[in-house]
Amino acid sequence: MLRLLLVLLLLGLAGGRRAALLRLGLRGSPLREVSPAFLSLTLDASLARNPRFVALLSNVKLRALAAALSPGFLRFGGTETDFLIFDPNEDSTPEEKTLWELEVQQGPCGSTPAFAAVEKLLLSQWPSQEKQILAEYNRKKHRNTTITRNTLDILYSFVNCSGFHLIFGLNALLRKDGLQWDSSNAQALLDYCASQRYNISWELGNEPNSFRKKSGIYIDGFQLGQDFIHLRQLLSNYTFYQHTKLYGPDVGQPRKRTQRLLRSFLKSGGKVINSVTWHHYYVNGRSATREDFLSPKVLDSFATAVHEVLEIVGGTVPNKKVWLGETSSAYGGGAPGLSNTYVAGFMWLDKLGLSARQGIDVVMRQVFFGAGTYHLVDTNFEPLPDYWLSLLYKKLVGTKVLQVSLSGADEKKLRVYLHCTNPLHPKYREGDVTLLALNLYNVTQHLQLPNYLSSKHLDQYLLLPHGKENILSRSIELNGHVLRMVDEKTLPELTEKNLKPGSILGLPAFSYGFYVIKNAKAIACI
Repeated sequence: MLRLLLVLLLLGLAGGRRAALLRLGLRGSPLREVSPAFLSLTLDASLARNPRFVALLSNVKLRALAAALSPGFLRFGGTETDFLIFDPNEDSTPEEKTLWELEVQQGPCGSTPAFAAVEKLLLSQWPSQEKQILAEYNRKKHRNTTITRNTLDILYSFVNCSGFHLIFGLNALLRKDGLQWDSSNAQALLDYCASQRYNISWELGNEPNSFRKKSGIYIDGFQLGQDFIHLRQLLSNYTFYQHTKLYGPDVGQPRKRTQRLLRSFLKSGGKVINSVTWHHYYVNGRSATREDFLSPKVLDSFATAVHEVLEIVGGTVPNKKVWLGETSSAYGGGAPGLSNTYVAGFMWLDKLGLSARQGIDVVMRQVFFGAGTYHLVDTNFEPLPDYWLSLLYKKLVGTKVLQVSLSGADEKKLRVYLHCTNPLHPKYREGDVTLLALNLYNVTQHLQLPNYLSSKHLDQYLLLPHGKENILSRSIELNGHVLRMVDEKTLPELTEKNLKPGSILGLPAFSYGFYVIKNAKAIACI
């Protein structure tokens, strides 16, 4: 009887259900390698819609949460990019002025407890500002906003002190006679940033495919390419920015008209950019359903979009890196009750896995903090499930992508990805590998490692929803422990659960997690 049970276990039978057998590509070269800044962040330019709210970036908790996700890029962009006007002579808002005076007194990256009362007032007013931002976005009503030197100072301080590199989007809708880009405002902004020696990379415009809808101005791909050449020449006039990076064109979903614009842009100005950027969202936030977030068909639609963009780039500027310059679950600020809950993690983790596998070099998550429901940190500076998922990804997942597949389950519903483990993680060594797994079945699924790995120890990092809302919860558990900040500056330990060699991996219904296979001796990871 004991022998029979052992045979059943080796065959992968667990609880009467056959385990899916994993096939891991550990012997050869990596499939590809992504940027060390692969998982990066965005702040939407709508935060500066009323620049006094930019002062919220001084919050100690917000900075601690950002720093935990560093290093990476932080893009300041979005629709409002093309409605921000820099005025070096304009007085800052009282909030910005007070904060910057305190920051200067405290020194670089110092805390500003004297600003706490102002911050509390801003936080109480933020929900109404957030509603206004979303209402204007939905009505397609856009108007220019003036930003000042202190707006840039506070933004740069937040990004720099959190360990990120700032990518700033310049206004592309300032035009001479409705055609050529008017660079005079950009020049004033560059003059100031260069005088402060702010280490920044640049973009020009946001989703040029939507310019006509936003402003009534139509710019074709050829002209946009010429505008980028103009910007590159302008940057070369500054000793400090001669070798700075330039990214673009930040087109939206690659539908046919957008594909034509992208192809034309790359032929015209593709040589002056360092990486090609585009945006992706799965669904409309106003009509998205719970089922959309769990649909293999919806998740697979991203792979099609990636293929289309890579094909255009390969045919026009071969070997140029491709980035997701802005991306999340649902456009329009997210899907309320979905984009800020556990269920959003399926779209986010699968997008990270597919992006790395297909050849996207950097993925910039919209949005770290700001208006909407697709943020990582909410309006009370509390981290949401996608924040913790992002943190685990940064800690555990390395840049080298490995081949993985499985048999015995539908790979569309039981989705797996494999990377070398992050070599900077103190608990792991070269040769260890990290498995990302998502279960879209409504029952527990089991995964079995191949026999040659049956003697290896495993660490499980299983993420499950916490509370009666189940997968619509805004709280998350790691191996049974609820993840919460210890205090304003301290994040909790991300503690693994040790699994014995030969263990079958049990992934509950509608769940996701990470498994580190220790001493796997993957050749690509050594």
